[in-house]
Amino acid sequence: MLPLLELLADGKDYQPREAIRTLADRFKLTDSERTELLPSKSQTVVANRVSWAKTYLKKAGLITQPARGIVRLTDEGRAVLAKKLDRLDTAFLRQYPSVDEFVGGTDSQQAAKAAQDSATPEESLEASYQALRTALADELLERVRSCSPQFFEVLVVELLLAMGYGGSRADAGKAVGRSGDGGIDGIINEDKLGLDIVCLQA
Repeated sequence: MLPLLELLADGKDYQPREAIRTLADRFKLTDSERTELLPSKSQTVVANRVSWAKTYLKKAGLITQPARGIVRLTDEGRAVLAKKLDRLDTAFLRQYPSVDEFVGGTDSQQAAKAAQDSATPEESLEASYQALRTALADELLERVRSCSPQFFEVLVVELLLAMGYGGSRADAGKAVGRSGDGGIDGIINEDKLGLDIVCLQA
């Protein structure tokens, strides 16, 4: 995590791909190390590690994402760098309540972690699953917030259609609003004939 924080100390905004490439260059990774995939084949190992570092640093408030795909150092991040740490790990970041809550998970997971030696494989998997789910939810919310109001209105309509409102037809709902128009943002047909409708305000 420390190398990513140090990279952002120059004050520039970095896109994730650029950060990954720069860090790979810094550590002189070979081509095979740069392209090594996780067992799931869904992502490279180096991209996965940088992504998790970004998640933890953001939870601690050391970095921020002011826009989609942009990573930037915060004042708190500068303060941590000023301490000239040799290592920046989860144990250090747990001083921040948001990280402690994120790492700790639910009460049952905390109990399992407190007795790690006696944790079953199922308990370990459940704790990992909950951490991944929380990180995914945070990433999803971040992306939605960075999109335009028009996109959000369409997203709400699509969500309600996916939940079963308006039936299964794609034309059972539509976004009709404009940003700041003060009117409704979408319409969902309650029945297939469109005789009854639900007006949406996103």
